[in-house]
Amino acid sequence: MARIHIDLPDRFVFATEIPLYLSHMNYGGHLDNALLLTVVSEARVRWLKSMGYGELDVEGLGIIVADAALQYKSEAFHGEVMQVEMDAREFGKYGCDLVWRMRERDSGREVARGKTGIVFFDYGARKIAGVPDGFRRRFEQA
Repeated sequence: MARIHIDLPDRFVFATEIPLYLSHMNYGGHLDNALLLTVVSEARVRWLKSMGYGELDVEGLGIIVADAALQYKSEAFHGEVMQVEMDAREFGKYGCDLVWRMRERDSGREVARGKTGIVFFDYGARKIAGVPDGFRRRFEQA
């Protein structure tokens, strides 16, 4: 089976810091693989909020996570603070990829990287919708 490889941009438009709690750890004493995605989800909510959006209101539309891919690079432990960087790339008609990198704040050690595919959704009509023009323009100019 071929391994997943995720290329990252040279720079990210957003970064946030998220501490790891005991509830993020697994029986091996390190960050649980499934709970890593909860940390990334928190970063996504913060990224949207930094632009004045929410997951249910990006210029009147919601977002839905369509897929996710990630690469683990190192362990992370209780009490460490993760710096999660995020940016939007690879725009299509209905969505884009959110690329991200998670590093331990103090050492800079990379813990994981990935991308999350999102599509825009009109909850009133219960159907996918095109990427809002204003949202797309934010990243074309970046």
